[in-house]
Amino acid sequence: MAHKSDYFGLSYIVSLVLAIIPFTSWICGALTRFQDGKIVAGILRLVFGWNIIWICDLVLMILNKHILRLLNV
Repeated sequence: MAHKSDYFGLSYIVSLVLAIIPFTSWICGALTRFQDGKIVAGILRLVFGWNIIWICDLVLMILNKHILRLLNV
């Protein structure tokens, strides 16, 4: 069985492909944070998720299989 990853419980490979594409990483990252109930973190991802957060998400997805959890509010 495949290990579940951060984007909506999808497999690691599918989540990694989604993280590589900047637009899908931006949208999926924000939706994931909104789904977790972290409204402020979701809004910050919508505003700042297209630049440095995308790079951090990509690196962390490759190394830890999870996206950046910058703010838990």
